[in-house]
Amino acid sequence: MPRTRPNLIITGTPGVGKSSHCELLAQITELGLKHLSINRIVKERNCNDGYDDELKSHIVDEDKLLDEIEDEVKEGGCIIDWHILLLYCVRTRPFCMTGWRNGRHKKLQENLDAEIMQVILEEAREAYDEEAIIELRSNTIEEIDSNVDRISAWAKHWIQNNPEGV
Repeated sequence: MPRTRPNLIITGTPGVGKSSHCELLAQITELGLKHLSINRIVKERNCNDGYDDELKSHIVDEDKLLDEIEDEVKEGGCIIDWHILLLYCVRTRPFCMTGWRNGRHKKLQENLDAEIMQVILEEAREAYDEEAIIELRSNTIEEIDSNVDRISAWAKHWIQNNPEGV
């Protein structure tokens, strides 16, 4: 069955507003997009190999995770929210966001280092064609609103240009 809705990956270091963007996009009913929070799926569907006490996060079993979301992604219309570009096998358009928020442990330093070094943006550039990468800033509410408008316009354009699906 052809996919009539695009899949989007919203990626960036933890704390830059990925979930906020995804939740706002999922509320735009005419797009018909569903927010897939990878962190929530890992926890709720047991797609992990344990818990890292030092980093205070689950250790993701990527094979199980990909198996868990495969059917949903094949249908299309998913907004995938995570900080790692593991979905290299799915044709998507990642939107990389930069920014940060306060935290209190080792993970904060790791996140700040990744942000400074643009690790996720560089991973996206290595994994996808340059024209498929859009870097967005999300340091203010106005930037978030502008980003949601921009992503929404792109998704509407994709839907209009692919009425038969892909």
